[in-house]
Amino acid sequence: MKRAFTLLGLLACLSSGAAFAATPPASQPPAAPSTTPSATASGAQQFTLKNGMQLIVQPDRRAPTAVHMVWVRVGSMDEVDGTTGVAHVLEHMMFKGTKTLPPGEFSRRVAALGGRENAFTSRDYTGYYQQIPSNRLEDVMKLESDRFANNHWPDDEFKKELEVVKEERRLRTEDQPRAMLAEQLFAATFTASPYRRPIVGWMSDLDAMTPNDARAFYRQWYTPTNAAVVVAGDVDVAQVRSLAEKYYGSLPAHALPERKPRTEPAQQGLRRIAVKAPAEQAYVALAFRAPSLNRVENLTETDRDALALMVLSAVFNGYDGARLDRALTQGENRVADSASSGAMVTGRGPSLFMLSGVPAAGKTAQQVEDALRAEVARVARDGVSEAELTRVKTQWIASTVYERDSVMNQAQELGGNWIQGFPLDANERLLELLRTVTPAQVQAVAAKYFGDDQLTVATLLPQPLDSPRPRAQPAPGASRH
Repeated sequence: MKRAFTLLGLLACLSSGAAFAATPPASQPPAAPSTTPSATASGAQQFTLKNGMQLIVQPDRRAPTAVHMVWVRVGSMDEVDGTTGVAHVLEHMMFKGTKTLPPGEFSRRVAALGGRENAFTSRDYTGYYQQIPSNRLEDVMKLESDRFANNHWPDDEFKKELEVVKEERRLRTEDQPRAMLAEQLFAATFTASPYRRPIVGWMSDLDAMTPNDARAFYRQWYTPTNAAVVVAGDVDVAQVRSLAEKYYGSLPAHALPERKPRTEPAQQGLRRIAVKAPAEQAYVALAFRAPSLNRVENLTETDRDALALMVLSAVFNGYDGARLDRALTQGENRVADSASSGAMVTGRGPSLFMLSGVPAAGKTAQQVEDALRAEVARVARDGVSEAELTRVKTQWIASTVYERDSVMNQAQELGGNWIQGFPLDANERLLELLRTVTPAQVQAVAAKYFGDDQLTVATLLPQPLDSPRPRAQPAPGASRH
C-alpha cells in the first residue's frame, strides 16, 4: 500500500520513504493528554476517548468532503528479527476481513459510499484512511472501528496476500537499483537500531512468515491506547466526538508490550559499501549521523542543531537552482546529472543527513561524492547569506499555505504530529522556529556534523542491463505459494 507523509516530513526533505520524528520514551508512547480538549488557531481539537484512544478533529467547511484516518504507533521498527516486514504484511491483511465482513468487502463498501481508501506503513507508524462525502462519515467510522478491533481472515487469504507483498518487494526494491542501494545503505549505517531493516522486510523472513506471526503482531500493538482517529473536513466537532465515542470509545484496550531502548552506538569510522546491479548510470549516496528534533518547544541545543540542518538541506536543494544544482549540474564542467539532500532529523529512531547524486557522462561516482562534500565544506568555511535563508523560509511558508488547501494533507499533518508526540500546532511552531535560524547556526552545523566518523557511503556500480538480476531465494524449508 502506498505511504503518506506529513507536512513535517516534507519540510525535513525526507528521501527514504519513511517518516522520522520525535523520539518518545522508550518504554511507552507519549502520555495521552487529559480529557480536556486542546485546540489550535485553525480549529483543530484533540480529545481522549474513554478507553484511552485519541481523537483529533480539524473542521474545514470549504467542500462537502472529509478524510477519516486511523494512525497506529507501530511500524517496522517494532518488529523483531525473523519477522521483518510483518507490520506491512499486517497492513495488507487488515483489508482481508473481520468477524462479520468477508475479504474485500471493506473496500467494496467504501467504494459504494463514493469514497477512496488506502493505507501506509513506515518505520514508525501504520495508517489507514478513507476520503468520503462528509455525510458518510459515520459509515466509515463504523467500518474502520470494526476492522481495528475485529480483524479476522483465513490462512489461505494470508498465503495469497503474502505473495503480493513478495512481488511488491521484487518490483519496488530488487528490480530498482537505487532502492536496493538505499536498503543496503540503511543496513550498513545502523548497527543496533531497527532502522537497519527494510520496511517491506527481508525476503527470507517473508518466505518464512506464518499467519500467526501477523495475528500476534496485531494482538500486541492494535489497541486503542496505541492509536488515534483523525478526521478533517466538512464536519462538526461535537458530532464527530459523539460518533467516535460510539464506535471507538467502547473498544477494549490492553497493555502494550514494553518498548525497550535500542540505542545506536557511536560510529567509529567511515563505512563504505558498493552495490552491483543492472543500471544505466552510477549513483552515490552519503549518510551522515545527525541530531534529532525531539520537540518544538523548550528546545535543547540538539533540537536547534536539527533545525539548522533542515535549513542547510533547503539551502542545498530546496528550490530550483539551489546550491547543489548550481555547483554540480550546471556549466561546462558539471559533474552530475542530478544532486539532492535531505535532513532526516525526525523519527522514533536515529537521524541522518543525506546527500546523493548521479554522475554526468564521463564523470565518476567518486567525483560526485567529492563535489557534494566540497559544497558542505564551502558552507562550513564561508557560511550562507541572509538572502538565501530568506528565500528558503519564504518558500516554506508558501508551501504550508498551499498544502492546507487539501483536507488529506491536514489530516496527515495532524496524525504525523501525534505519532511524534508533538502538539497539534507543531507545524506552525516549526515554521516560527525555522524563521529564527541564523546564517551562523547553519555554518556551525555544516562544520560539526559532516566528518568521516559520522559517514556511510554507498555507491551503485552499474552492470549491463541485460545481466540477470539475482533473485532472493526462499529460506530452507520455506514453502512456495
